[in-house]
Amino acid sequence: MGLRINDTVPNFTAETDQGTIQFHDWIGDSWAILFSHPKDFTPVCTTEFGAVAQLADEWAKRGTKVIGVSVDGVEDHKKWKGDIEKYAGATAGFPIIADDGLAVSKAFDMLPAEAYLPDGRTPADSATVRSVFVIGPDKQLKLSMTYPMNVGRNFAEVLRALDGLQTAAKENVATPANWTPGGDVVIPVAVTDADATAKYGEFTTHFPYLRTAKLPG
Repeated sequence: MGLRINDTVPNFTAETDQGTIQFHDWIGDSWAILFSHPKDFTPVCTTEFGAVAQLADEWAKRGTKVIGVSVDGVEDHKKWKGDIEKYAGATAGFPIIADDGLAVSKAFDMLPAEAYLPDGRTPADSATVRSVFVIGPDKQLKLSMTYPMNVGRNFAEVLRALDGLQTAAKENVATPANWTPGGDVVIPVAVTDADATAKYGEFTTHFPYLRTAKLPG
C-alpha cells in the first residue's frame, strides 16, 4: 500500500551526516520536507541540494525543516556536501539520511520491499528514489511529488506549494490554480454566503460551488 495524503508518515531511526535522528522527534512541531535522491555525487541531485541550501532563509521563514535522504553512507554524504556547497555558494546546513540499507526508501514506498543494491550499482538501480514529501506538524503527509532523474525539481514550486498548504491550514481555505501568496483564495463550499461576507467582506461568486476572495488584511 502506497503512502497517501493525510497518512501518518513512517517513523524511523536513522544515521545522518549530523548524527542519529528519530524522524518524528526531529520534526517536532515544525513542518518538514524530505527530499530523496538515488545516489550521491550525481549531477541533477547536486544542483537540487544546492537549491535547497540557497533557500535556507525561506525554509526558516515558514517554520519548515528540510532533510535529504540518499542511498549512500554517511561518509559519502559528508564528502558530497563539499561539492554541493561549492556549486551553490551556500552552506548545506540540513542533514542527509544515510539510507544505504534502503529502509527509508522502502518505508516511503519509493522502492519495492524486495529491492536491494547490487555490487557496482548505478543510480538507475534506485532511480525511483526521487520524491519530495511535505509533512505537517501532525506528522501527516500533506503533498508529494515524484520526478525522473533527468528533470530537476522546481524549488519555486516547492515553496509555492508549501505556502499554499500552510495558508489552507491556517485560514481554512483552498487555493486555486497558479495561486501565489496575496492572491485570491477559494472559499470552502460549506461556508455560507453570510459567513463568507462576515469573514471576507466582498467575494466573487463564479458558480455556486466556486467563490473567491482576498484574505483579510
